[in-house]
Amino acid sequence: MKNLNEKGIQHMKDQQYEEAGKAFTEAIELEPKDPAAYINFGNLLSLLDENDRALVFFDRAIGLDEEAATAYYGAGTIYYKQDQFEEAVKMFKQALIKKLDEADLYFMLGMSYYQLGSLPHACANFQRAVELNEADVDANFQLGLTLAQLEQLEDAIPYLLKTVELQPMHSDAYYNLGVAYASQEQAEKALEAFEKALEAQPDHLLAGNGKKIIEQALK
Repeated sequence: MKNLNEKGIQHMKDQQYEEAGKAFTEAIELEPKDPAAYINFGNLLSLLDENDRALVFFDRAIGLDEEAATAYYGAGTIYYKQDQFEEAVKMFKQALIKKLDEADLYFMLGMSYYQLGSLPHACANFQRAVELNEADVDANFQLGLTLAQLEQLEDAIPYLLKTVELQPMHSDAYYNLGVAYASQEQAEKALEAFEKALEAQPDHLLAGNGKKIIEQALK
């Protein structure tokens, strides 16, 4: 049973999706009351954007084991992809209650709150995601971005700097750094950040506008 699940997961990693499906199906047939294969099959279907079918498998896993934290997480990711952010929050919070304590979970919960406009909640979850994985580019960027939108610019800058340290061509992080520096009247630093954003993405319109405004101010 365990071997079939492991085989299926390896097939997924190798992008052999049909073989993965066969392994998980066989695992379910052999042990229909074990939630693991349902969760794995749900993850496979989610990867293939068969979202409605994936939800069925996650729901089945939860029906078999209400403590199956990764099933709640999987269902949350489906709801997020379908722009059902309130449902996503419910599922991610259930995963937390069931003791799933991983950076990806906090990041996705943060993204769900962000989409709902609940920035303080988003911020708290991005913070936890970064604590658990300091090298997560997306979590650092989203934390910096959210802090900036909460007008906590001084707190935002270190996370935006960390983002460009981890991913030197992150144009949006440089753009937001430029905005943060400009708001703090650090024009030279702002100009440098806007120029870096344009190096990374020459058609970045907002960075182009920011650069023009700063250049005019420095004349």
